[in-house]
Parts: sequence; C-alpha cells; structure tokens
Amino acid sequence: MKQGIFLLLVLILLVSCSPAPPVTGEIGTTVPPDTVVTSPPERTLPANQPPENPFAGKSGDSKLTRQKAFIQKASLVIRESYPPQISLKLSGELPTPCNHLRAEISEPTTDNKINIDVYSVIDPDMMCTQIVKPFDESINLGTFPSGHYSVVVNGEAVGEFDS
Repeated sequence: MKQGIFLLLVLILLVSCSPAPPVTGEIGTTVPPDTVVTSPPERTLPANQPPENPFAGKSGDSKLTRQKAFIQKASLVIRESYPPQISLKLSGELPTPCNHLRAEISEPTTDNKINIDVYSVIDPDMMCTQIVKPFDESINLGTFPSGHYSVVVNGEAVGEFDS
C-alpha cells in the first residue's frame, strides 16, 4: 500500500514538472516561447471609424422642442487598449420623463479639442408629468490618431487624454 502511494506521488511530481505544450499561432504553426509580442505598426491599423452615437439627432427632431439637459457629472473613461478607446460618462437629469437625451459630437478641432453639445428634445404637443428624470449614460467616442486631446461638454472642460 505504501509503495502504491509512493509511486502515485512520484508520477504526479513527474507530470507537474513536464514542460508545457507549445503555444500555437495560426493553424499548423508553432510560436517559440521566447517570441516578442508587439503591437502592429500604425500604418497597418484600420482607419478610425467613429462609433455609432445612440444619442445623435434623429430625423424627426426638427418637429421637437430643444431643451436643456442638466448635467451633474461628466467624466472620461479611457480603456487600456491599443489604440486607447475613449468614452464619455454622463449623469444628470432631464426636465421631464418625456424628454429624450441628445448629444452632438464634433470632429476634433485643429488644436485637438472635441466639443460635445448635450441637450434634450420633447414633443411640444405631449402632455407630460412635470418631474425630472435622472439619466446615467455612456457615449463611446472611439479612437483617435496620436496626440493630446481635450473634451468639452456644453462649454465646460471635462478632461484630457493622450492617444
């Protein structure tokens, strides 16, 4: 019995000390363990496609009344990726539950300032309860070419980031 336990322990020790299987890359290739992993050169990255803004103006907005959105907190979220992905986190209140949040995001200016206009729209003919409606939203701004950028929401500086 003692010999069986001893042999089992020796077998476990041998298996745990054996080298790990090689890491495979594409089908049928093996990547050596000392391979240096680097980011692709910038010229091979796809062109920046601005993400879809769910709060962009809609086709029927011309029939609606524009009103203020009361922003209580605005901050940038910078994801650690290559290239960095930037989001704007907004929280605040809309004048009524019938108001809809809108955000117009401008292209960066020559001095790398990104202006964002946040407001709300409402149907002027709609009857609505006169209480504020809180919101907490995140808007994906996407990725940007190399540089130092500043983000301004409704004329107020929110933050800066490097890309």
